[in-house]
Amino acid sequence: MKIRIGVMGSAASESARLETGNTLVEKAERLARVIAGRDVILLTGATTGIVYVVGTTAHEAGSFHIGISPGSNEREHIELYKLPVDACDALIYTGFGLKGRNVVLVRSCDIVLFVSGAMGSLNEFTIAHDEGKIIGCLTGTGGVADESEYLLQRFGKKTSARVFQSEDPERLLDDCLSALKGS
Repeated sequence: MKIRIGVMGSAASESARLETGNTLVEKAERLARVIAGRDVILLTGATTGIVYVVGTTAHEAGSFHIGISPGSNEREHIELYKLPVDACDALIYTGFGLKGRNVVLVRSCDIVLFVSGAMGSLNEFTIAHDEGKIIGCLTGTGGVADESEYLLQRFGKKTSARVFQSEDPERLLDDCLSALKGS
């Protein structure tokens, strides 16, 4: 079975502005191309913002991308949650809302990667940590990804989770994949 890599992060539309010199977008696109260069499946929350950038870029580079939706069907996904459908090869409709979707998404992943991220990503981070997942944080992107060390020191509990941090997307993915293969 192929390795399933989830990417979580900021869904805020301002995080994905394609302005010249936007290092967050550039790092997200680079991460997407690194993921697409591996024989893995990409999972996301089928959402907007920087996660959309990763999903779209990886999809266009040949990655198989599964979106996990909070909606019960396509209509809810688009109309109620205002989420896109164009970046995914397949959508799984949970009907569980945003927080319920997060549990399904994280549990479906072998590796969970964070790019930036706010409260929703914090929820995904705590789920991934509690579930003992291999977690990768793309540092230099802000939000949860940059604060993971603080969060673990201040609030962490003992689990089997392994957390890796790097500013380099390729190194981050290599570290996570090595940890997965070693488990």
